[in-house]
Amino acid sequence: MDEPILTIEERAAINTGHWFVSLSPSLRHDILRCAYVKRYQDNGLIAARGEPPEEWVACAKGAVRVSSTSISGKQITLTYLEPGTWFGDIAIFDGDRRTHDAYAHGETTLLCVAKADFKKILATHTELYEALLRLQSRRIRQLFGLVEDLNTLPLRARLAKQLLHLARSYGIQNLANANEVRISLQLAQEELAQLLGASRQRVNQELKAMEREEVIRIEPAGLTVRDRSALYRIVESDN
Repeated sequence: MDEPILTIEERAAINTGHWFVSLSPSLRHDILRCAYVKRYQDNGLIAARGEPPEEWVACAKGAVRVSSTSISGKQITLTYLEPGTWFGDIAIFDGDRRTHDAYAHGETTLLCVAKADFKKILATHTELYEALLRLQSRRIRQLFGLVEDLNTLPLRARLAKQLLHLARSYGIQNLANANEVRISLQLAQEELAQLLGASRQRVNQELKAMEREEVIRIEPAGLTVRDRSALYRIVESDN
């Protein structure tokens, strides 16, 4: 169900996003002025592969699971978009259909700008062109980094990097122990394995090894990072 406004926490996630905060106040104002809110329950379909682009979107709460379907019909998770992330602009620019499916992961709130309004903002604020180029450049750098990691790093190092990323994006500090960070994004080991291009069994083995080393703690609700420095050392030792 659509809701008219963002909560304080959701608005903060948008306003403090690394890319959005770099825009001029007038551009941010015009984007927010014509934006509307959509809320989804867990696993709700946000956009389907092959659909024409209708909206430019930012995640304000929860996560967006971007996936594709294999030839056998299995759904493969490619990435998760965290709060503060904007997406959907590529399809609007080139006019082609969406290349992947997007689902809500947990209760998710999106801030949306209709295609027509997006183009009006572009016409009014030429600044947005350069800002979007920066955004695309960042995505390309991240993509090349992922490809390089997949081809050069062992699974243990890739897993450590992924856990550090999840702790930064979804970490909740343990009030009883400042060194511990609980990852609030709940991922099944199969989903984590898909992000790493590995089997669930191998990822499970590495997680258990890290738990024995007291680097992480595996809990029913997810993972807690106990020693971020150790994760950094794992990454650095395999570079």
